[in-house]
Amino acid sequence: MKFNRAFAFLAMLFSLSTSVSGAEYKALIIDGQNNHGAWPKTTFMMKSYLEETGLFSVDIARTKYTWQGEDLLKKYPLEGFESTPKPKAEPDPDFKPDFSQYDVVVSNFGYGAAPWPQETQEAFIKFVKGGGGLVIVHAADNSFGDWKEYNQMIGIGGWGGRNEKSGPYIYLDDEGKLVRDDSPGAGGHHGSQHEFSVITRDKDHPITKGMPMEWMHSKDELYAQLRGPGQNMQVLATAFASPKHGGSGRHEPMLMVIKFGEGRVFHTPLGHADYSQECIGFKVSLQRGTEWATTGKVTQKVPDNFPTEDKVSVEKYEK
Repeated sequence: MKFNRAFAFLAMLFSLSTSVSGAEYKALIIDGQNNHGAWPKTTFMMKSYLEETGLFSVDIARTKYTWQGEDLLKKYPLEGFESTPKPKAEPDPDFKPDFSQYDVVVSNFGYGAAPWPQETQEAFIKFVKGGGGLVIVHAADNSFGDWKEYNQMIGIGGWGGRNEKSGPYIYLDDEGKLVRDDSPGAGGHHGSQHEFSVITRDKDHPITKGMPMEWMHSKDELYAQLRGPGQNMQVLATAFASPKHGGSGRHEPMLMVIKFGEGRVFHTPLGHADYSQECIGFKVSLQRGTEWATTGKVTQKVPDNFPTEDKVSVEKYEK
């Protein structure tokens, strides 16, 4: 009896220690070359959001040569890292994160990011294809337009030289049917920034389950005319790119998942700037999407302050 009580007590202590100390999974955010000047801040925002779940410990791997965001680099420095700001992105031959040490990788790269070393590309492909999780945020789908496997991972993307040769333009029509448009044209467009409604298209997927069928997202770029192979891709939510704001007049994918080998990919074009990522809808989508990419399931609940059909919900990030 005494032994059983002692064992139960030790088990309770172990449970408490693991819940406090923590994280079950290791995440890596990669950044450094992005045409969006807010990237040093948004990296730290996403790091904070993921750690807030209690599920993730988060590291950051950054290219030696950085592009844009020089002022914010001073406010949001990466400890032990000295960047060399450049007017344009340049290849960093020493950018070789050990992806194998992580459960999931979150990309905060952007348009114009220089190619990685061949060794790094191969390690990345091996990581995701072998079952590692990947999260693509906003301009990360602008990167590496001529990298075949990367385009397969992200499903669809824009800019970076993408056109009909990259794959079809994928959107939903007014009846909610997926359209794969093979007609010639460039990949990637957005109108003026504005608040817009996100429509849940799959209410049963672990990421979107429990989310409203429609919710308002804070001011952001609404990406449209994204193209790519779109293989093994499922669209979970869309937004209507209104011509009133310079949009395509179509329902564009905003939350999607892709299967690449044994790996799971969560892709959201949301999150242009810090004010876009302060939206509770973005934050919760990132948290749930990252958990799904890591494990294939979602244990987090949709919070009470999630945006509604007619009201944006924002939480200021202070650091």
